[in-house]
Amino acid sequence: MDSPVPPPHPSEPRSEPRSEPRPRRRDRHGRGMRGPVAPPQVPLSATRAENFRDLVQDSVERLERRWPQLADVDFMVLDVPGPQEETVPLGRAVSAEKDRPAQIVIYRRPVEIRTKNRDERALLVHEVVVEQVAELLGLSPESVDPRYGQD
Repeated sequence: MDSPVPPPHPSEPRSEPRSEPRPRRRDRHGRGMRGPVAPPQVPLSATRAENFRDLVQDSVERLERRWPQLADVDFMVLDVPGPQEETVPLGRAVSAEKDRPAQIVIYRRPVEIRTKNRDERALLVHEVVVEQVAELLGLSPESVDPRYGQD
């Protein structure tokens, strides 16, 4: 008569095939799984980059009422300027060429570093946009926006 097979030692791996793991319905503390921190319609879910783009867009819309030709200009937001710059610019204007429209680029990180809060950031963004539009149009910033430098 054969002797019974002893049970495997607890440290030995099981030879039984494992089934697919079940999706977790609770976390390790027995509470339900966490949901999103804030619903999408709440402003907290907007990133700093999205908020910055909104500031640029507000400034552009304000200027387009006075200068309708700005509708043909591409306004872009980049995080930082390229390494070829000697100083750190806040923005850049690039004239139109035959195969591409004029562009105005606003650099987000240099502007954010120079401001302490959203109000200061909004003022500086508008000043940079006005200066770049003035450079592109060959005008003074005061003629592009009569309130330039008064805020």
